[in-house]
Amino acid sequence: MAKIKFKKGDTVEIITGDDRGTQAEVLKVIPSKNQVIVKGCKVVKKSIKPTEDNPKGGFNNKEMPMDISNVKKVEA
Repeated sequence: MAKIKFKKGDTVEIITGDDRGTQAEVLKVIPSKNQVIVKGCKVVKKSIKPTEDNPKGGFNNKEMPMDISNVKKVEA
């Protein structure tokens, strides 16, 4: 397992995928899976079932984890 070089709050740049070139903040680091969650990147739409609190249901946008090899740290 590689050493994790990122921590929550770091600014990173996405180097591969649909969000390539985007600079954003790290929200969470998952060292056991070598993944990070980056604010506003790799966003998916999750459906929400109707409940008493939310009778119409709907959709929720959620950031998904991405591999650490797909991001690089941006020097401040």
